[in-house]
Amino acid sequence: MLIKTIIRKTTGNVSAVSFDSGEAMTEKISPFDTFIQIIEGKAEIFIDDKSTMLDTGQSIIIPAHSRNAIKANERFKMISTIIKSGYDSVSL
Repeated sequence: MLIKTIIRKTTGNVSAVSFDSGEAMTEKISPFDTFIQIIEGKAEIFIDDKSTMLDTGQSIIIPAHSRNAIKANERFKMISTIIKSGYDSVSL
């Protein structure tokens, strides 16, 4: 796995991540929402034991405080955007 952070701010991070076939990110719980977009290949994303397969161009939001893991059944690349700022106080 190779991770290249594109931007790092107090309100969040954007990283490009590449996985080789068979690699996995160990299960974790993040205190922040994470937006994952697959930019090449296919990925298997686990959120609270539910598996979702994503293909190139597809995306998913991993909610804050949920157990999650990422598995590469084949080589893939993704953009991971972590949102650290709260949205509860924002009115639309």
